[in-house]
Amino acid sequence: MRRSSFSPEADCAIAQSLGVIGDGWELLIVRDLARGLERFDQLAESLHISRKVLTERLNGLHDSGIVERSAYQQRPTRHAYRLTARGRALLPVLVALQDWGDRWLLGDGSLTGTNAADESPAHRLHELVGQRVPYVALPSTAGTTVDVVDGDARATVLFGYPATGRPTPLPDGWDSIAGASGCTLENRLFGGRYDEFAAGGIAVRGVSTQRGDEQRAFARAEEIPHLLLSDVDLELAAALRLPTFRAGGYERLKRVVLVIGSDRVVQAVRYPVTDIADAVDWALATA
Repeated sequence: MRRSSFSPEADCAIAQSLGVIGDGWELLIVRDLARGLERFDQLAESLHISRKVLTERLNGLHDSGIVERSAYQQRPTRHAYRLTARGRALLPVLVALQDWGDRWLLGDGSLTGTNAADESPAHRLHELVGQRVPYVALPSTAGTTVDVVDGDARATVLFGYPATGRPTPLPDGWDSIAGASGCTLENRLFGGRYDEFAAGGIAVRGVSTQRGDEQRAFARAEEIPHLLLSDVDLELAAALRLPTFRAGGYERLKRVVLVIGSDRVVQAVRYPVTDIADAVDWALATA
């Protein structure tokens, strides 16, 4: 297994981890695998990295049990690379690192549940238009694990929201975080238009990082007709590089609305969401 240039301390988990995730390229490879870039050429093009260095890093990740590979072509043999369970367990690390960078390197250090239209998280989200959403299956309020994109619908409206305060109370100071409030209203407004979306062949799915049991309790209490999905392990956040903020000890999704076609390609993005009612109207008109 390729190690970094320093000798990790035997009993320090941080040092041992850095022995596997050495110089940053490995985390960027994990980032792109989470985004659905599974082939060598796709990774090389995204990372602008030499084939020699990429080969070394992929071999190291494979030896460390973070990546598995399978041949999709013979003569010459070409492999697809996917994250193992050990690799997927790194996704919260990626999301936390992105949150830290958005706040402290690309932002002014303020804790916020939204961004201005000219800030980096907004640019990153709008770059999703035309991109394909990888398969991500999440626990749902239907009691089953479902793909974030409804393959039977003409389009899927996927809206991310920070958290509802029912049944679990929201953290202290929640209302003082710009963009955090309004999640119950948002779900009510989408739920109130559910029949109109369904008549147009449009699936509606809300997603937050709350636990599934919390979402189910909320959906029962509010009689929410659309599915709510639990991204508690941050797989969707990592796959789409969704902006987050940390409050109450958890990463929370910032409010965003995506319109995704039946071909899994993102058709439109609404971010920032400054007027929730208008965003619901926009989603129905755009999908």
